[in-house]
Amino acid sequence: MAYIGATPTVGNFQVCDAISVVNGQAAYTLQVGGVNVTPESANHMLVSLNGILQKPGSSFTISGSTMTFASNLATGDVIDFVQILGNVLDIGQPSDDTVKTASIQANAVTGAKLNTDIISAQTALTSAPDDTDELLISDAGTLKRIDFSLLKSTPGLNLISTTNITSGTSNVDITSGIDSTYTKYMVSVINLHPSDTGGETLRFAIFTGTGGSQAVDNNSGNYRNSMIGFRNDRTSEINHTNNGADQFLGFSQGIGDQSFNANIFLINPSETTFNKIFHGDFAQVDGSGRIAHGIFGCRYLQTSAVTGIRFSMSSGNIDNAIIKLYGLS
Repeated sequence: MAYIGATPTVGNFQVCDAISVVNGQAAYTLQVGGVNVTPESANHMLVSLNGILQKPGSSFTISGSTMTFASNLATGDVIDFVQILGNVLDIGQPSDDTVKTASIQANAVTGAKLNTDIISAQTALTSAPDDTDELLISDAGTLKRIDFSLLKSTPGLNLISTTNITSGTSNVDITSGIDSTYTKYMVSVINLHPSDTGGETLRFAIFTGTGGSQAVDNNSGNYRNSMIGFRNDRTSEINHTNNGADQFLGFSQGIGDQSFNANIFLINPSETTFNKIFHGDFAQVDGSGRIAHGIFGCRYLQTSAVTGIRFSMSSGNIDNAIIKLYGLS
């Protein structure tokens, strides 16, 4: 007879070892070749007592390898034979690709059945995941998927661009990367050195517009700023402008022959209802050789979206600098 899948296992008929000692008890151990055996049930057995077949369930029962008669046997009773009629049908191992999802009970596959290399054996990413890449998470015990884009915005600095200046440059323009992606941006000015060390100050102005209409705003009256700082000789400086054409950074004595460093923060650059606010801090060696540190704030008196920033010196060029643009998430 042909079968779909594995052929059922049948038969395995066994005659139990003779039970020669009947000593007035009801329970007896079943063995084959001196080894305990366990029938599937009483219905899978033939038991003859004193030449009479016994009815399974009422005349005797089975628990493990113990057969128990309905009452204690008397001395002289003879257990003629006990035969086990084989096992319950066993379909064996299903053929490959024959078990469907609907055949697996819900929640039947537990962690104990998962291979320990279920993750480590997979192909490793060699770069940061794409925004649309999906991951599995447990949400209060319920397994869910989530896009990487919803996970990557963890608090921190996200580097957008790096500009390296190694020779005299009059204007350093950052004209891409500032948009609506973040509500706060940071521009980090690192080891800036001017070509003229006679006391020039670093300035910045902003770009508005996009594409062919993007332009720097150097209109007088569009910038207001203030700063306060301290020098190592215990002197201090408070400075401000009310109607400037750009924003100055640093002390009025300008930058000396050492480097200038600053962090500039821009808030909501793409918002078009309110004026834009910049703030930050800086450290420098001034034109008199003093180490100086200060903080500043700047208000751009227009509501246009900011799309870029330009750095320049009050006179001369920038001959060395690293300028990094970050988005803050």
